[in-house]
Parts: sequence; C-alpha cells; structure tokens
Amino acid sequence: MTAFALTEGQQQFVAHVRAVAVDELRPVVDAGEEGHVNRELLKAMGTHGLLARLFPSASTGRPAAAMDLCLMREALATVSTEAETALALQGLGSYPFLLSGNDAVIDTWRPAVVSGDAVAAFALSEPDAGSDAAALQLEARPDGDGWLLHGEKMWISNAPEADIYVVFARTTPDARARGVTAFAVAGDAAGLGGEHLDLISPHPVGRLTFEGVRVGPADVLGEVDRGFTIAMRTLDLFRPSVGAFAIGMAQAALDTAIAYTKQRKAFGGVLSDQQAVSHKLADMATRIEASRLLVYSAAGAYDAGADPAEITRRSAMAKLDATETAQFVVDAAVQLVGARALQRGHPLEHLYREVRAPRIYEGASEIQRTIIGRSLTR
Repeated sequence: MTAFALTEGQQQFVAHVRAVAVDELRPVVDAGEEGHVNRELLKAMGTHGLLARLFPSASTGRPAAAMDLCLMREALATVSTEAETALALQGLGSYPFLLSGNDAVIDTWRPAVVSGDAVAAFALSEPDAGSDAAALQLEARPDGDGWLLHGEKMWISNAPEADIYVVFARTTPDARARGVTAFAVAGDAAGLGGEHLDLISPHPVGRLTFEGVRVGPADVLGEVDRGFTIAMRTLDLFRPSVGAFAIGMAQAALDTAIAYTKQRKAFGGVLSDQQAVSHKLADMATRIEASRLLVYSAAGAYDAGADPAEITRRSAMAKLDATETAQFVVDAAVQLVGARALQRGHPLEHLYREVRAPRIYEGASEIQRTIIGRSLTR
C-alpha cells in the first residue's frame, strides 16, 4: 500500500469481505437477538475464513496484520456493525493468549476461536477502573502454586456468554501497572458468574463476578506482574482498527445521506442542490478520508515494526480522530435525512446508537489526547 491508495490485492480483499457480509452474514445477523452473542454468525464467519484472517499463520498463531484487520473491520462496518463487532471481539479476546500464552492454551483455544465454536472476551475494565485501567482491583490471592480470583469486571463485551476470557488481575497490591497479571479463564470455571448489562449497543456487554475462581501457572499469560504490558500491546493493535470500524460506520452514514438528498424533492429541485446540504456532504466526505489515512498510517507503522512509542502515538491519533469523525458524520447524516432517520429500524437510527460507544471503549477520547500529548512532551 502507498500512503494514498490500496493495492489491487487489498481492493480485491475488501470487495470479497463486503460480498460475504452482504450475501452470507447479514441474513444471519437479522435472525439474531440484540444484546446476545450470535453464535451462528461466528460460525458463518469461521466457515467463510474471516476469523482465520485474524490469525493467518497456523504455525505461529500470530495475529493478522494491522492493515488486514483494519480493512476487514471497515468493510464489514459498511454492511453490518454486528458482524464487524463479532469479528473484532474474537480478535480482541484472543490476541493476548496468542501473544503470550503457552502452547497448551493456544492449542486448546485457537482452533475453536477460528472456527467460531468458541467465543472470546477481553476482561480488563472494572467498576472503579475504566480509563485508569492500572487501578484495577480484581484480586489474585496466592493459593498453593496458583491463585484464587476475587472481585468483579464490568463493561466486558461478550460477557457473560464467552467461552474463554483473558482476565487481568492484581497479583501485587498497590503496584498499579507493575502488579497486574493476565490469566486465561474458561467461561465455565467454578466460581465465575455474571449478568448482562442493558446498554444501547446491539452486542452483548456484561458484568463478571469472581468468587474464588482458581487459576494455575499454566493459565498465566506471559509473566506474573507483567500483564499490563500485554493489555497495552493488545490495544496498540486494536485501537487503529476501532478507527477503521468508525470509518466504516461513517461511510455507511454518508452513503445513506447522499442517496437520500439526491432524490428528496425540496424547494423546486432535490435536496442536494442546496448549497448548505452539498457543503455539509463535502465536509463529511473530507473528514472521513482524512481519518481513513490516519488509520492506514497507524496500521502501517504497526506492521512495519516501528518504535513502540510511535506505534502507541499513531494508534491513539487514529482512534481519536476516526471515532470523533464518525460521531460528526452520523449526526450530520441524521440531520440531513430528518425525522425518518430517527425511526426504529432505519439504518441511521442504528448507526446513531452504535457510533457513541467507540469514543469511550479501548481508551476514551480524553485518554487518547493524554497519550498523544505525553508523547509530544516526553
């Protein structure tokens, strides 16, 4: 890829993903239930090879290139945000154990995640540790050669229905980021409970409770007390792709607004003839393209093995700008289409509900600005 255009191969890949989404995934999405894991959707993604693209190397289990991940998420989001989110959560929930798990953990869970038979989840946030993730308090109490987990996690996507959770727990008190360990925890582990949370997002989000959930040395991902690094490395990969998700939503909203304003009769012509309307469309399209290039830049830096500090900064810029752009574009599209865009079931009504959360999760916009600012003045 150049700085300005996708290669022919990348364009063909995007076209393929969109075609699968339209022909194969959207009908399965429509048959699902909002707020719950759509296991048939995950199976369809596995059948058509999309989940395998998250982990292209069978020999190493390495995750997808950041660019591939971004292209998949953007392409899916223009067709179905539910399909996009289902794919993204499989990646987010499994990348940490692919990055740092032992062979037994990888061999157990990777094939099931790729086929869509197992649902993965990333469990970092807590009631009092959201943006300040290093303040997490889920306690890992020593127990023989292992630990017992006590506490709770909150705002966890795919909870409480996931089959495998990557859980970040405190193994050293009062050490903030230096005292956190990542564990692989099966969804049916004794002492693990949970409940759904009723949010406006169409995908499942829940609370998890840990009442003496036992984890042993084989469940540790990476090193004891070094789990926070795994969380941050995971977010460095997925933050640009959150931007890609946002760009996909924004593009869908723009396309809807263009189609509507070109046929809506008003003031002796069509609505798009009005300069106020055409200028708004121009602003929407320009901001989308600028954000898309930031996302590509961040993904390219990750794939090129740039300095970790540069990767973190570019990832933060991409997520910040793209999610803020998507909020602007979807809101502007609703304004142009008018009251019908607020009717339940309208594409823009769905996007209007969906677009708000990405400005919060995986690091709120304010946190991204803090990361960028510190990188400039360090």
